[in-house]
Amino acid sequence: MARPIAVAITGGIGAGKSEALAAFARHGAAVISSDDIVHRLLQEDEPVREALRDRFGDAVFAENGDVDRGAIAEIVFADRESLDWLEALLHPLVVDEYMGWRERLAELDDPPRVSATEVPLLYEVGGQDRFDAVVVVTAPPEVRGVRSEVAAEGREPRLLPDSVKVAQADFAYVNDGSLEKLDDFVQAVLRELMR
Repeated sequence: MARPIAVAITGGIGAGKSEALAAFARHGAAVISSDDIVHRLLQEDEPVREALRDRFGDAVFAENGDVDRGAIAEIVFADRESLDWLEALLHPLVVDEYMGWRERLAELDDPPRVSATEVPLLYEVGGQDRFDAVVVVTAPPEVRGVRSEVAAEGREPRLLPDSVKVAQADFAYVNDGSLEKLDDFVQAVLRELMR
């Protein structure tokens, strides 16, 4: 089985991980986002939805029955115990999903050469060993603040500093320029991986 080279994309809030993932997709990599998996689990996975209801009640559900991610964020970023509980619920499911996705890619008649997965808490959960290569995307704080829709204050303290991530990464990029420059970086990473 020709398993695609597995790349993890990680970095801080607002650094540009999603844009990097999109660039990998533009250049032929199969891509999946941990955030998208979480979103699907919250909306469609009944055991997850029941666990949320048991823990937090109906307050984290919108009138239409969808999980209100903003309501959950307000709770968990103010309460470390609730955050730990939520991560313990979701992280194993997310890992199972992207590992299964990678196995299905390997079974294709013409599998992609590279798969890329956006994993925001890669080093924090010790997930780097599941990948062949790690790309860390960073950006200066003022750039990240403009890009991020989510307030970082409650989340940043539990994240490893960029310098620690960069020191462990196979590739690192300071994303403070144009999308074209990010695209050039991703192309260079792909060339190196497929040599």
